[in-house]
Amino acid sequence: MTGTPGYDAATLARLADIIEARRGGDPQRSYVARLFARGSDTILKKIGEEATETVMAAKDGAAERIVAEMADLWFHCMVALALHGLRPEAVLAELERRVGTSGLDEKASRKAAEAGGASDL
Repeated sequence: MTGTPGYDAATLARLADIIEARRGGDPQRSYVARLFARGSDTILKKIGEEATETVMAAKDGAAERIVAEMADLWFHCMVALALHGLRPEAVLAELERRVGTSGLDEKASRKAAEAGGASDL
């Protein structure tokens, strides 16, 4: 996917498998198990924290920190996906669906769909 050998959708799938395997583990021995034991609020707060740290690293322009913080953010987003029974492949499929579509067109189509759904109520 990225053109870099060994780093592709399979990497995300393997990580998702590990997250799922550790989900019911011992919270004293597994960070993932601890996140799940503490519940959705903790998982979602971690995403907010990691997003903020990613923004700060990007503002500083420190490439290594940007990559490290982005990895933390992606990881915690994958935990949130697992919380909802979703996998990274679903996100990759959505990104693939959007390839070649203008971001402005995509946003407009989502607004139109939301407006259409609201009128059905």
